Amino acid sequence: DGKPPKTSTPLPAGLQPPELIVQDELHLISGPLGTMVGLYETAIEQLAMATVDNKPVKPKLLASTATVKRAREQIRALFGRSSTAIFPPPGVDAQETFFSKVDAVGDGRLYVGIAAQGRASKAVMHAVYNVLLASGQKAWQDAGGARLGAASPADTYLTLVGYFNALRELGGMRRLVEDQVHGRVRKFEQRRPNDWQGRHPWAMNRTIGQPVELTSREKTWDIARVKARMTRAHSDDDHVDVVLASNMISVGVDIERLGLMVVAGQPKSTNEYIQATSRVGRKKPGLVVTVFNPVKPRDRSHYEHFTAYHESFYRAVEATSVTPFSGPALQRGLAGVIVAMARQANVALTPSAAVMAVAGHRQGVEKLIDALAERAAAERVTPTADEAEKIKTTMRMRGKNILDAWELIVNRANQAGADRCYSPWDPGRKGKPLLFQVTDDTEAFDNDDMKFAAPSSMRDVEGSVHLWVKRGPLGGRKPG
Repeated sequence: DGKPPKTSTPLPAGLQPPELIVQDELHLISGPLGTMVGLYETAIEQLAMATVDNKPVKPKLLASTATVKRAREQIRALFGRSSTAIFPPPGVDAQETFFSKVDAVGDGRLYVGIAAQGRASKAVMHAVYNVLLASGQKAWQDAGGARLGAASPADTYLTLVGYFNALRELGGMRRLVEDQVHGRVRKFEQRRPNDWQGRHPWAMNRTIGQPVELTSREKTWDIARVKARMTRAHSDDDHVDVVLASNMISVGVDIERLGLMVVAGQPKSTNEYIQATSRVGRKKPGLVVTVFNPVKPRDRSHYEHFTAYHESFYRAVEATSVTPFSGPALQRGLAGVIVAMARQANVALTPSAAVMAVAGHRQGVEKLIDALAERAAAERVTPTADEAEKIKTTMRMRGKNILDAWELIVNRANQAGADRCYSPWDPGRKGKPLLFQVTDDTEAFDNDDMKFAAPSSMRDVEGSVHLWVKRGPLGGRKPG
């Protein structure tokens, strides 16, 4: 009912806005995701603004980032901040910081490149998986095996992580692992080097279980279960032998036990390559084997310059792209930003039924649109006075167009005697029509309603395209 509990004590000055915002993994907020986040950050910053001595004060932002170029431009586009500073500032030695120092004694991560001219890429991947799985078994057995369990130095190489740039390639490799790799590695010792007497010197037979996936095709609870299994030692009955992963593994997989990865082809970006391969060798020495396809020019180039590239691949990290005030982004998310700012900044517009009262608060909403226009002009690095004014004018026109549509929707609802509410999650909706249209069936809405089509994901700027397949005789001919 909106009333505070009887035992509560109100704050003398009310609840103050946040003074500090901490943003982790800043480098991941780029592309379509960064574009949509940058647009909605405008509303968050406006709502988090405090007033000190009659002056607006923004919260301080503390962001951590890695493997990113043009961080200043990204921060300007995401948060509208023109001044940035590295914290803590660099000292005498650039390699030594407040948070970390270079370990010049411990082992790091070893990268190995493989390319086989004239061989099918699947055959090469098949051979690499066989060798690594059988060699890991040999090293584990020689180092004490089940007697040492998780303490064995070879345990970190007994879970092979396969990284793939596309789900199509991952699916093909899964079928190979389930069938050919599974059978071949069980009899690997029979493939001894020529003229070698006795057992295989570097590998031994191994029985592997069914591979598991870390991809968007898996359910959330299954992914959590797979991650838990990946932490278990090879001596555990519920261990994992082969993990096949997409770029999902690049974030949030911090399993120190992992030490072996096979990358199928050079990833599309250096940033993704660094993020994915850094999942292994986090505590113990890591081994990354990249299998290139010489037929592809990009793979061939990376293989030919393998050593030089890996000795300085942080220099090759691509600059991020964030365009929150581009046309497609505004068309997809501007209505949500304006309504969020209006509803949260004005208590009178916060209740669900207050969606019908926008006309009485139009002046205040237009001030928020002006703030949005100022932010859009500040997103450009060095705009001229004419360019800045043009951007502001365009943003005001777009914002007022949405506000006009809001009022028209309310007027039509009043004439029909049917109140509206903001969204299907509003309390007390009771079947009322919505302002925000969150359904994919957009044909039932008019032009004004369509301006309030809410995106269901922030990872896409472009809208979804629906495809209907109509079955019929080829060429329109009737069946004989």
